[in-house]
Amino acid sequence: MIGIVVVAAGSGTRLGADAPKAFVELGGIAILERALGGVFQSAEQAQVVVVAPRSHVEAARAIARRAAGAASDAISVVVGDDHRQASVAAGLAALGDDVDVVLVHDAARALTPGSAFDRVVRAVRASNNGVIPSLPVSDTIKRVDGPIVLDTVDRSELVHVQTPQGFPRAALDAAYAAAAADRLIEYTDDAAIYSAAGHTVETVEGDAQAFKITTPWDLQRAQHMLGVGTRIRTGVGMDVHAYDPAQPLWLGGLYWPDVVGLAGHSDGDALCHAICDALLSAAGLGDIGGRFGTSDPRFAGAHGDVFITETVALVAGAGYAIGNVSVQLVAKHPRLGSRRTELERHLSTLVGAPVSVAATTTDGLGFTGRAEGVAVIATALVHSDR
Repeated sequence: MIGIVVVAAGSGTRLGADAPKAFVELGGIAILERALGGVFQSAEQAQVVVVAPRSHVEAARAIARRAAGAASDAISVVVGDDHRQASVAAGLAALGDDVDVVLVHDAARALTPGSAFDRVVRAVRASNNGVIPSLPVSDTIKRVDGPIVLDTVDRSELVHVQTPQGFPRAALDAAYAAAAADRLIEYTDDAAIYSAAGHTVETVEGDAQAFKITTPWDLQRAQHMLGVGTRIRTGVGMDVHAYDPAQPLWLGGLYWPDVVGLAGHSDGDALCHAICDALLSAAGLGDIGGRFGTSDPRFAGAHGDVFITETVALVAGAGYAIGNVSVQLVAKHPRLGSRRTELERHLSTLVGAPVSVAATTTDGLGFTGRAEGVAVIATALVHSDR
């Protein structure tokens, strides 16, 4: 039978969290529970022992029950130690006598898939050796003396080592007993203990998902791999207004003197209206017509910056921050010319994020080419950490 010891007793100081690392949430689920999900994806029936810090034993038991589901009889929790070696020894001692192959796995490698466990088990049974999953080293490695580089190490002889690491049960127990008697050496992984006892360790292919969550950067990487954490959404907005010589021109929240204006219920600012539509679309909040309809007397004659200010508040209320907005003006006039920088600065201040504005014509084609009105297309990006 297979025995799997899941080590979750580390403090996780480098992660900078208030709780031990295995109990920090990853996408709303504890790292330990994520790790056990991979364990129970394995095709091998196993006895699972979780090694937890004394302060979180009850929390670990609750997580173990959830992760195991109907197989809850196959999992147990024991108290670990401040040192990994002693924690693994505690887990080994809790395994049943019928276990003949042991896998030791770090809960911090929370995204390790079940196939990795199966691969290690098959290799242990085939060779009767210790087996560790590994990945090749892609970086150039230097040997140094302080800040001085001595030479370049041949990376073809090096690998990154992961867990689960697998071993024949009897030989691993004996290796751990020998390591406990020699208190001068603290080994960094189980394969080192196994090798020090004179046994052979071989490698199998590792898995890129089995990286160790040690720092906040690692946690963020894991969140992105799960598709959680920062959510990014985009939206598109478009507005069209006819020219109206009786109206002043307001565009992008700015007044344009001596230029024919635009017709509309408000001030006809198609540029601001398109930005609002793009932002509302990105945040899943409908469109400008539904939010600020022409039947609402409050917005009769209102300037574009009023609509943008209200829209930005709605987007924030929905839990989104604005990343940027890009706007394309399609028109014969006005020509942006020297006011482009002023326009972008004003809109960026209103939106609270970078806004870029570009302009083009349609070479005489369509209503914009005939100088009957303007069209504006805007795209917006918003993001949320909820």
